[in-house]
Amino acid sequence: MYEFTTLGWLKHVIFHPVEGFEDLRWKKQGSLKLSMLIVLLLFIEMVAERRLMGFQFNMAYTKVFNVVPLLVQSVVYFFTWVIGNWALCTLFDGEGTLKKICIYSAYALVPYIVCGFISVFFSNFLVQDEAIWVNAIYYLGIGWSVVLMIQAMKACHQYTFTKTIISMIFTLVAMLLILFLAILLLSLFQQLYVFGYSIYTEIAYRIRG
Repeated sequence: MYEFTTLGWLKHVIFHPVEGFEDLRWKKQGSLKLSMLIVLLLFIEMVAERRLMGFQFNMAYTKVFNVVPLLVQSVVYFFTWVIGNWALCTLFDGEGTLKKICIYSAYALVPYIVCGFISVFFSNFLVQDEAIWVNAIYYLGIGWSVVLMIQAMKACHQYTFTKTIISMIFTLVAMLLILFLAILLLSLFQQLYVFGYSIYTEIAYRIRG
């Protein structure tokens, strides 16, 4: 077995995912604080992609910038994935804990984040005819992170490859259900607030009258 620093373990799992996540599990390593930092960097990367991407490559640029959708697409989606996967691991006899799922999932996102920042940087120097390089870097990050995520969930829960893929698909379904229920609850609370406020306004009006 290897002995690494916190960042050393991160580098180990990124460049040696097959044995890296297994070593991470058996050595009981992984930093929750570093994982939270990675999630924060995911959010920052998405903001940079919307605001700092070269104008020739930025199809999503708007004059009025709203940070809420990016917060949902990064932080909310990540924690929904963690909760959904943790909820399903009991059905699939998984061995992963909520903390391990959070750490391993965050570590798997690092190539996507790094390649995202690199593509944003180069987009400000390349011309439209060289867009293939920006896209290649971006999709390299996505592919690399997908491979890492599969291996991370496989090591975390001690699944076979097939069972890992199935559990990840069901996790995506669970995410949709969680987000749907969350939207329903928010809508319900909003309606209750409006109803309560209207009653308060009516009572206050009658008292003053």
